[in-house]
Amino acid sequence: MFEFEIDAESGAARAGRFRLPHGVIHTPAFMPVGTQATVKTLTSDELLDAGAEIVLANTYHLFLRPGESLVRELGGLHRFMGWPRPVLTDSGGYQVFSLSEARDIDEAGVTFRSHIDGALHLFTPEKVMDIQRALGADVVMAFDECPPGQADRALAQEAHERTLRWLERCRTRFDALVQDRDGPVQTLLPIAQGSTFPDLRRAAVRRIRDTGAWAGLAIGGLSVGEPKPAMFAMLETIEPEVPREWPRYVMGLGYPDDLIEAIRRGYDLFDCVAPTRNGRNGTAWVEDEGQVNLKAARFRADRRPLDPACDCYTCRTYSRAYLRHLVTAGELLAMRLLSLHNVRFLVRLAERARSEISGGSFAPWSDEWLARYRAAREAKERVDR
Repeated sequence: MFEFEIDAESGAARAGRFRLPHGVIHTPAFMPVGTQATVKTLTSDELLDAGAEIVLANTYHLFLRPGESLVRELGGLHRFMGWPRPVLTDSGGYQVFSLSEARDIDEAGVTFRSHIDGALHLFTPEKVMDIQRALGADVVMAFDECPPGQADRALAQEAHERTLRWLERCRTRFDALVQDRDGPVQTLLPIAQGSTFPDLRRAAVRRIRDTGAWAGLAIGGLSVGEPKPAMFAMLETIEPEVPREWPRYVMGLGYPDDLIEAIRRGYDLFDCVAPTRNGRNGTAWVEDEGQVNLKAARFRADRRPLDPACDCYTCRTYSRAYLRHLVTAGELLAMRLLSLHNVRFLVRLAERARSEISGGSFAPWSDEWLARYRAAREAKERVDR
């Protein structure tokens, strides 16, 4: 359990298998985000049909509503949300730190006001472990401090150091909790912070690596507002420091070209709200066209499927003209169909990357894919201008 096996490599890119209590994750893999124990607008069966092998839920939101005690009483997250495959819970660190006007940080933890009713709460590393134990996910995350993407050196170093101190407390509490043999089988993943400062990033990974055995590593504090070249530079900085046998999870990364760029640099797991958020706003990813807005008049009488290269239910069943009609009419079905396509697009992209890695052709394929995708995006931007 919690073993990671590498099946093939192509350059730095890896195809592997991460064994978890509720199933095996074939990597590279995209994890749809089910913030409140639901991937917005989609059912568990639709996610299974889309090829999702794991979903992410969020500690902060589930703590506030419906509460971790009720989830545990009702059988844990898997039973509560009707999802049979693995679940990962984010610690809520990003959410509480995004409440910049409604929280205070000290060494004990973070005091914050609920965005729902204004009630005051305290998250400590120990409390976050308790909540995630009650929720019962396969993989739980350490409580970290996530600085903004443009953080200065002082703020980045403070967050980096506090995250490492909190990790020790998370590990101690988690180890005590898992002594309960009647509870869920879980593993704890550490998070490396450091913003865009290479020495902090390397120091974080080395410190984590030297503190004992872990089942993997998460990279936090990227894709939070920093320039993309800086994000890719940090991934390159971190990779040589990470033990080869650890799966590497880049938190919050999920745009198609970013996914390919991260896989090229040796990373395995990704999550992002973008597929469903874009879907709810009428936009979709298309293989040879980049990101398209279905509100555009050019789709009014377009009989083609949304993406001829896609095998999802939306693309097998409906025309662009029909999807545009749903979007412009404000029909809820548009949100569901576009969200389903976008999730499948990223899951399928990771599947294709795995296939190319296994075949030893990932480098030329990824070069060609990125060139084509970016050319389509640039052509669209020129038309929009």
